[in-house]
Amino acid sequence: MLETTHHRICPLCEACCGLEIKVKDGTVSSIRGHAGDVFSAGYICPKGVALKDLHEDPERLRQPLIKRDGVFVEATWEEAFAEIERRLPPVMAAHGRNASAIVVGNPSAHKIGLLTYFGKLARALGTHNVFSASTLDQMPKQLASGLMFGHWLSVALPDIARTQYLLVIGANPLASNGSMWTVPDFKGKAKAMQARGGQLVVIDPRRTETAAVADAHHFIRPGADVFLLAAMVHTLFAENLVRLGAVAQWVNGVDKVKAAINPFTPEAVAERCAIAPETIRTLARDLANTECAAVYARIGTCTQSYGTLASWLVDVLNVLTGHLDAPGGAMFAKSAAFGSNTAGKPGIGKGIATGRHHARVSGAPEVMGELPISCLAEEIETTGAGQIRALITVATNPVLSSPNGPRLSKALDTLDFMVSLDIYLNETTRHADVILPGPSPLEDLHYDVAFPQLSWRNHARYSPPVFERTPEQPEEWQTMLKLAAIVQGKGAQADANALDDAQFADEAQRLFGPQADAVLEATRHLKGPQRALEVSLRAGPYGDGFGTRPDGLTLAKVMAANATGGIDLGELQPRIP
Repeated sequence: MLETTHHRICPLCEACCGLEIKVKDGTVSSIRGHAGDVFSAGYICPKGVALKDLHEDPERLRQPLIKRDGVFVEATWEEAFAEIERRLPPVMAAHGRNASAIVVGNPSAHKIGLLTYFGKLARALGTHNVFSASTLDQMPKQLASGLMFGHWLSVALPDIARTQYLLVIGANPLASNGSMWTVPDFKGKAKAMQARGGQLVVIDPRRTETAAVADAHHFIRPGADVFLLAAMVHTLFAENLVRLGAVAQWVNGVDKVKAAINPFTPEAVAERCAIAPETIRTLARDLANTECAAVYARIGTCTQSYGTLASWLVDVLNVLTGHLDAPGGAMFAKSAAFGSNTAGKPGIGKGIATGRHHARVSGAPEVMGELPISCLAEEIETTGAGQIRALITVATNPVLSSPNGPRLSKALDTLDFMVSLDIYLNETTRHADVILPGPSPLEDLHYDVAFPQLSWRNHARYSPPVFERTPEQPEEWQTMLKLAAIVQGKGAQADANALDDAQFADEAQRLFGPQADAVLEATRHLKGPQRALEVSLRAGPYGDGFGTRPDGLTLAKVMAANATGGIDLGELQPRIP
């Protein structure tokens, strides 16, 4: 059999690198970076190569499992959905919708079917108990971005291709290739910055891989980032270094910031930070006096007290030094599809709200519709109205990844019913009564929904499946709709395609009004996330407007560009307002 070549976006981390996969005799013969990829230009890390191992792993689940007398047995999809229908709705009927909960994990961000249809399942459940991996490591950044810029994913990103000074705090992008910043081959880009005379400066209590290649590395006491940042802001005001630049007319509250940070002089915070006052002042001066500069901070600044405040002060520094929304500074990506900050009239957005409901036991407020995942165990353990009795997990392993895993593991054993969507029997899914496996990533189409909103360069890339699914294996979006139908009382026999058609018709009417019929006709050959992607691309900032802009993007154009590495939409551009 001839060897075939397939181009694929890696779904295993935020870097989203382009892969070149060769297949012979029905198996993967090699995986390497795709040199022609417009976004990653051939870069690859060991995770990408491991896709072959994941696809071929004999321990990866390929059939639904139902627990019978404490032992998992393989079942058909019909049997699995019937078991869920038999056991889940009665729990909700007896104890209310808040007796159910749903947890979603990181892999869903890399699966268009899960990410675009998770909300449909969560809304069908109608529960306040929604949890995700976001509250483990990134919610402070998303909250600060939402409060400052109006949307959870309006995150200011270093324009690394043009910056001359990059200050990295509590992050290790050389290892991660970006977190809340999609930047494959960070090391190569950092070296290019240094080669053109730029500087990489790291603040971190650890001698990380990024610190090892930096021009300067300043150790800091853990948990002191907020004090360092406040003192740097103080220095800007004290030394008349504040310059708002191009965004001046859009900035509110400068005088309030000045008053709030007044006590935080470099001398006042030096001992807490373990950084000398003059070093703090030098950091602020270098940031302010470099024409193209940016501050980037990540997980180290989020997973501590004052995480949201520290995340906010990072962007305060970018604003006050004139580097926000400026080339070489901290800029905003413009995604081709699914971007909430690319629709509507510029300068107008609905903003964000928090605390619309609270955790029953701790009283923690919801943020982005989610409660802290650290609250999950106590919400299961604590008796009373609203006690979690039924749980759905989607591509997540919180027993391993969230705080106090043994406690959560013990709590999961007390549930009345649990269903997991997962491709492995792991520390969490072993507690489930039913496990529904998804297809291998190589059996699924791929388009990144979230990460183009966080990317170092604008682009549009699509990957078709490399292998065909088995006939019995539903697509993940179909599984989500079947579960939604079950909890809505429509039964396990509900047709996922028919449900999707009806929901899409309603959404088209809401979004396009008098043009809804034309949109329905233009997309009638598509289903599920492909149809949503077609609409989002064509109605998006680069789209063809359903024929009104003939040179614009369509799904067909993006699909056709797969072999050549996708469509390059250019470097980041000023976007405010």
